[in-house]
Amino acid sequence: MKKLSSLIIYLLINTTLFGQSTMQYKLSPGDVFTIKQDANQIITQEIDGATHEITNTLQGIMEFRVKGDNNTVYHIDVMFKDLNLKMTSSIQGELMNIRARDYEEDDAQSKIFNSLLDVPIQITLARTGDILEVSGGDSLVSKMANASGMKDDFSLNMMKKSLENDFGSEALSSSYEQLTYLYPNAPIEVGDSWNNEYTGKLQAQNTWTLNEITTESAKIDGKALVIMDIVEASSTMKLNGTQDSSVITDITTGFVKKMTVRGLAEGYTTMTQMGNIEIPTSIESTIIYELIEN
Repeated sequence: MKKLSSLIIYLLINTTLFGQSTMQYKLSPGDVFTIKQDANQIITQEIDGATHEITNTLQGIMEFRVKGDNNTVYHIDVMFKDLNLKMTSSIQGELMNIRARDYEEDDAQSKIFNSLLDVPIQITLARTGDILEVSGGDSLVSKMANASGMKDDFSLNMMKKSLENDFGSEALSSSYEQLTYLYPNAPIEVGDSWNNEYTGKLQAQNTWTLNEITTESAKIDGKALVIMDIVEASSTMKLNGTQDSSVITDITTGFVKKMTVRGLAEGYTTMTQMGNIEIPTSIESTIIYELIEN
């Protein structure tokens, strides 16, 4: 009976130990991860009973190349390998259709977005996925503005201010964290939940849950409360909403294999040319990230 009791205790202790997992990034210098991104965003605005819809679609390919680590953080080069953008209006029709790889000498927008391809941005990544530092975004913005062909300093500075909202170091850090910032600081087991948050134009307070773990992958689901506070030269958008994420990660490296993010936020937009009246606004979005090569 003593031997049986000892065996049961041994099994219980080891089941507890092996039930816990340290979920984090485990990368090595030279690792390369290529992520395909497909995003669809529908912006709906209501004015005096009339509805205006703007649909934005984005297809991009990003490469993450691990340059080094120092046991606590990773140094990674990130670059766009391709980027396609399309914007359509229910009232005005097609507003933008850019394929960054299809460079057109006489198209300023084509030249601007072509100039961002294959330009590395340096990020410092904690093992939890928190991005501690981004460098190179400001140089990228300058390169894009110069590619516009504008010559006078005033126009160039206005262009840079506009591009910084999406491609400056701070904006890129917030954008990448949606993909990377997934893991807790302590070991967990299936069923456990943890919290983190990221800031920027999209602020999110996230609750993550480890739902499944195998020898090859982990399945993590996330729910978030989000705030969108976007201030442009001629408009301001303030929205609140929710976001649901479904993630499958590689158990060996910690990198995302597939991630789907669905969000809905509602609030209002004000425009200076309309006397800053509040226009009811909603944004419905779906973003899919998928590892296509590593």
